[in-house]
Amino acid sequence: MVPTLASATVGARFWLLIEHTGPWASHLPECDLPEDVHALIARATEMGIRPQLIRRPGRRNATASPRHVMVADTTSQTPWLAEGRFEDVRDLDLGSLVRGVVPESCILVKEPVFLVCTHAKRNACCARIGLPLARVLGESQPGRVWETTHVGGDRYAANLVCLPHGLYYGSMSQAAAIAAANAYRCGEVVLDRFRGRAGIPEPSQAAEHFVRAHTGELSVGGVAVESTRSDGDVTEAIVRHGDVRFRVVVERTVFAPCGMACADTIMTYRPVALERLQCGAPVLT
Repeated sequence: MVPTLASATVGARFWLLIEHTGPWASHLPECDLPEDVHALIARATEMGIRPQLIRRPGRRNATASPRHVMVADTTSQTPWLAEGRFEDVRDLDLGSLVRGVVPESCILVKEPVFLVCTHAKRNACCARIGLPLARVLGESQPGRVWETTHVGGDRYAANLVCLPHGLYYGSMSQAAAIAAANAYRCGEVVLDRFRGRAGIPEPSQAAEHFVRAHTGELSVGGVAVESTRSDGDVTEAIVRHGDVRFRVVVERTVFAPCGMACADTIMTYRPVALERLQCGAPVLT
């Protein structure tokens, strides 16, 4: 299996989800959308917010008015997700979102949301595998599952994103998706097929992954990178696990499914060192 670790989308700290049941072009600017929706997507992109179109799995009615949107901040100390309905979505205050504040006219969502990429125009496999997975997961998690446009990493289809924490999973079977969703509702991750957490650098995702694998820690907030220092493809990180800190060194490397002569190579990470820091040991600054 293709390694999935440390491949979550780095630039996806803030999210904008716009419900749209119509067809999806390969890229959002090419979609047949109302003017106010295009304007909101353009503004979000300029502000570093990741825009996504979403729709319910299975049969869908036409997009209702006012339009349903959700926003999320995935890497704040307490990640959150909020939703609102707008006659003109340009009224949504994206400035509040990037400041970590719930925008006016939006209310916090208490339950997690699960996104399954089904964007056929970007990658046929996302639809072929993602559509049935979204339907099955929707039956397991009623009202919490949405099909979505491209989330990054087509080679990992089917892709699952758990909000508000922005946890990415790839190469998902239907059973694996149900297990990951049930774990997330209990505040945990499943390391198998876990791509990492969106919005943080890939070497940090890798360091967190290896500490989880070493300690068996599965709680979502149980592991966190406190500092890093990089030199080329090698990154040294200090990772906190409860009251314990670990020094982790990871190296960016190439994974070639068919050998090094294969053109289809994938960048991944391998652990170089992992050691528990003793009390009083220096940490990176």
